[in-house]
Amino acid sequence: MRSDVARLRCGKTIPLLGMGTYCPQKDRETTISAVHQAIKIGYRHFDTAKIYGSEEALGTALGQAISYGTVQRDDLFVTSKLWSSDHHDPISALIQTLKTMGLEYLDNYLVHWPIKLKPGVNEPIPKEDEFEKDLGIEETWQGMERCLEMGLCKSIGVSNFSSKKIFDLLDFASVSPSVNQVEMHPLWRQRKLRKVCEENNIHISGYSPLGGPGNCWGSTAVIEHPVIKSIALKHNATPAQVALRWGMSKGASVIVKSFNGARMRENKRALEIKLDDQDLSLIDHLEEWKIMRGEFLVNQTTSPYKSIQQLWDNEI
Repeated sequence: MRSDVARLRCGKTIPLLGMGTYCPQKDRETTISAVHQAIKIGYRHFDTAKIYGSEEALGTALGQAISYGTVQRDDLFVTSKLWSSDHHDPISALIQTLKTMGLEYLDNYLVHWPIKLKPGVNEPIPKEDEFEKDLGIEETWQGMERCLEMGLCKSIGVSNFSSKKIFDLLDFASVSPSVNQVEMHPLWRQRKLRKVCEENNIHISGYSPLGGPGNCWGSTAVIEHPVIKSIALKHNATPAQVALRWGMSKGASVIVKSFNGARMRENKRALEIKLDDQDLSLIDHLEEWKIMRGEFLVNQTTSPYKSIQQLWDNEI
């Protein structure tokens, strides 16, 4: 098997380098242009979500590239995510996503967060009265399994699930998740979760592999860390390339968001770097710090999660 892909439990391969399309400005033309550029550079794995507002732009760009003959649909790996207000009906939500994107199927459909919101809530930060009391993950997962049976997607998975939530899901799932997409980078290494997922043949896909610089909640701490910088200098690489290669060296795919052509090329060259045992050991001893903490899903009254510790099951 090629070194730039991993094989999922469903048999599909997932490219280790993915392009994220979350754009706070929801700038359609910029997104379309960036996706075309990414395809030319060699990206084949694209990540979106209903709540990102980029499904339509990504789908348009992919559709154009397919019609131009630049790529074939089979060459692409496309992920989107079930938003929390659609947990009551994943099938309808996925049918709408496919319609929005102009695709016949997704390669990967994920439960975005382990939280259920009231139908119709389409803002990323819910208000206090918009939470459902029950998580209802079992019923939601049954809907996800049905999406798979209907051929609407090739694999199903989750995002932002702790080790405990993975175990809870495996207790009742008829089809185990193929993927768990979580924050993962040299300053949040997910050692316990990686072990749990590896033992259960669940692929880890890492979002914010550079720490999310440029996002309102992100940080430059990863790419500005002196240890990461020194490893980059040693390999004649950039800190971003070191951080991305670290994630891939752990068997994870990494979802990196840049709409800048030069940065996209730089990020793709991470596939060519080889980190040695000393590099990996240095990174393993860095102080850990979770950047995307999910405070917006925690409150004392209506959320099933009364604290950050509850949301992440003390894995933070």
